[in-house]
Amino acid sequence: MNEILNYFPGLSECQIRQFEALQDLYADWNAKINVISRKDIGNLYEHHVLHSLGIAKVIRFREGTRVMDLGTGGGFPGIPLAILFPEVQFLLLDSIGKKIKVAGEVAKAIGLQNVSLLHARAEEEKRLFDFVVSRAVMPLGDLVKICRKNISTRQQNSLPNGIICLKGGEVGSEIQPFRHEAMTWELKDYFTEEFFETKKVVYVPIHNKPKQES
Repeated sequence: MNEILNYFPGLSECQIRQFEALQDLYADWNAKINVISRKDIGNLYEHHVLHSLGIAKVIRFREGTRVMDLGTGGGFPGIPLAILFPEVQFLLLDSIGKKIKVAGEVAKAIGLQNVSLLHARAEEEKRLFDFVVSRAVMPLGDLVKICRKNISTRQQNSLPNGIICLKGGEVGSEIQPFRHEAMTWELKDYFTEEFFETKKVVYVPIHNKPKQES
């Protein structure tokens, strides 16, 4: 928890309580349904919560923004981001039902009001969002292909609508097809822990033609 407070010092009492509750909740649920490596549960805040919040170092979602977390697993990066941005609406989507169950129970336990959950494949979801976020669920090209249909043309943030991914290691080949517009940030520039030495945030803007939006 200290890492969170160190890098995000302006949290409300409610947000601090929500973040603090995650360790026990995930430890309890992980013993029943394995959504985090058993040997990694002790690194929950650094490897999962703070990693998820790396997205918040490159964009501050404005009130009313709609975000889909594709392949959320047990709720990453969606749940930490939903705590940090209570005025933003998040859809957490995963094709594995037991993982969505964990994410839903954690969100319910900490009282998140800005999260909805869906057990489905991304190809099936047709609604529109300002951003799709993910944490290394698939190659960037595949993600763009699947999620392009979900990106709204209504702009309300400092970055144009698009896809924001948490990636590790070498991403040059993945970014190559989008090199003229993609942006990459090194998380080691924001977080000093060794874990972040090779971690990155990758952003690709998506330009869809305007159409009737509901």
